[in-house]
Amino acid sequence: MRYLPLTPADRAEMLGVIGAATVDDLFSDVPAEVRLSGPIAGLPNHASEMAVERHMSALAAKNISAGSAPFFLGAGAYRHHIPASVDHLIQRGEFLTAYTPYQPEIAQGTLQVLFEFQTQVARLFGVDVANASMYDGSTACWEAIAMAARVTKRGKAVLSGGLHPHYVACVETMARFTGDAIDARAPKLDAAPDDAEVIAAIDKDTACAVVQYPDILGRIPDLAAISAAAQAAGALLVVVVTEPVALGLLEAPGHLGADIVVGEGQSLGVGLQFGGPYLGLFGCREKYVRQMPGRLCGETVDADGRRGFVLTLSTREQHIRREKATSNICTNSGLCALAFSIHMSLLGGEGLARLAAVNHGRAQVVAARLAKVPGVSVLNDAYFNEFTVVLPGDAREVVRALADRQVLGGVSLGRLYPGVDALHSGLLVTATETTTDEDIEALAAALSEVLEGVPA
Repeated sequence: MRYLPLTPADRAEMLGVIGAATVDDLFSDVPAEVRLSGPIAGLPNHASEMAVERHMSALAAKNISAGSAPFFLGAGAYRHHIPASVDHLIQRGEFLTAYTPYQPEIAQGTLQVLFEFQTQVARLFGVDVANASMYDGSTACWEAIAMAARVTKRGKAVLSGGLHPHYVACVETMARFTGDAIDARAPKLDAAPDDAEVIAAIDKDTACAVVQYPDILGRIPDLAAISAAAQAAGALLVVVVTEPVALGLLEAPGHLGADIVVGEGQSLGVGLQFGGPYLGLFGCREKYVRQMPGRLCGETVDADGRRGFVLTLSTREQHIRREKATSNICTNSGLCALAFSIHMSLLGGEGLARLAAVNHGRAQVVAARLAKVPGVSVLNDAYFNEFTVVLPGDAREVVRALADRQVLGGVSLGRLYPGVDALHSGLLVTATETTTDEDIEALAAALSEVLEGVPA
């Protein structure tokens, strides 16, 4: 049953106030040729709530969920085990407060959580300061480029071919409205990342070089070398981390010369959730903090000398003079940041390192097993929990055939880079602590079977 809070008399009275005869008059500015003239063909007009529920359940059942089959997908969204305590704790009443902590005297819990979250992100990234989070990794990536332009007074960003194509698309979309020049390139199916190409593209007009770590093909770029080249040209190095668990094993980007480090926090505490909501991470050197977007929670003491927390920096135009604002997406992903922080607290530093080691170990087992499948070659010399294999045919067709055998075998590069024929044989494969020996054997067996019928 539809919820209709207004009576016909209510509607007539409101329309009368604004001078409209009917509700249709409100859409008079919409051209007639793009307005529906009647019901949508093929869709029933009405159905009961129970009937809709049953129909939608049947549609959902056609999907293979991440937990119901061998799962090797990654490419920026990763399946990790999330302890049950994370979901339990984020639902506690202490955290049920206004999402925006404008009034510190009544939002101490929220402010303290964000302060702890910022501390964890800063230590994870190896930077001086981190903000209270952003929407997701791709928007954080664009904000880093915009910040670099403000710092350097330049308008060109050099993007590594190893940067996730969805992040590149987000950056190019935003740059259409700011006029920034984006120097982007597609990856190549090489074992080594494109560090040399990135370094060669940095010039006196470059505000920043943007490098993913590990990159979209799972390779590990040499951040120190790129940082040195960027510094020599007066540019900044922006590092993008889509899999933060990797930093349990890899050196933190800030320790390798990164000026700004951003990323996606979904791997820790936040499930796949069919694509969102996710969590943007953002950190930088302290000397750039005034140009950092978002909000920053700080520690202080009250009039009685007791420890307290306050909103220290907020750079949205509704808080400060518009011409001084650094971004208009200065909110934070409060609930996802809370889940991230709880998961990180449960792991601790040693736990994160152990988790990372397990992930890498699982990936090594998968790579070794797939290398024995006829027609499959592993591209990477180095990787964390994700690597690329090259198949004898179109990887998209192989992925489809694997799914028909109830195996989610990876992300085809043809899907990420439609129209780039040189990449169509690439398949991105991910393993985490959730990957079992049985899963690995199922993938290898299914892949062997499928490749027998794939033309080279």
